[in-house]
Amino acid sequence: MGTHILVPIDGSPQSWAAFDHAVSNHDGATITTLHVVDPMEGVYSDYGGGGYYDAQTHDRAVERGEELGDRARDRADDAGLLETTVLETAVETGPTARTILEYAEENDVDHIVIGSHGRSGVARILLGSVAETVSRRAPVPVTIVR
Repeated sequence: MGTHILVPIDGSPQSWAAFDHAVSNHDGATITTLHVVDPMEGVYSDYGGGGYYDAQTHDRAVERGEELGDRARDRADDAGLLETTVLETAVETGPTARTILEYAEENDVDHIVIGSHGRSGVARILLGSVAETVSRRAPVPVTIVR
């Protein structure tokens, strides 16, 4: 059985750089792109402690993830990689880093290639970094691409 590579994509230049790195360095592997939808996508507050949920907003976020998967397929096809590389796409809802880690464990992923958003200093300490969390907690090797 071949190598299974997971590439989280969010549409940022860094995630596309990670995707390009994965397809150029793992020819013949199975590459899965994963878009994670924030579970709060579609939740709005009335600033009084209550709020409401707009299912259509969440559905649009899922559709955007599916479109990113289609774009990844087009990129791989344009580069002629689909003849030797299997490309799968997935969209999951949940906290980003945890969802990436759970997907990797549940789907026999051998390697994660993830884009770095380049946060540093206070922003990284206050906001955290998905790439950093994934690299620290992943049960498999992680490549962070700038």
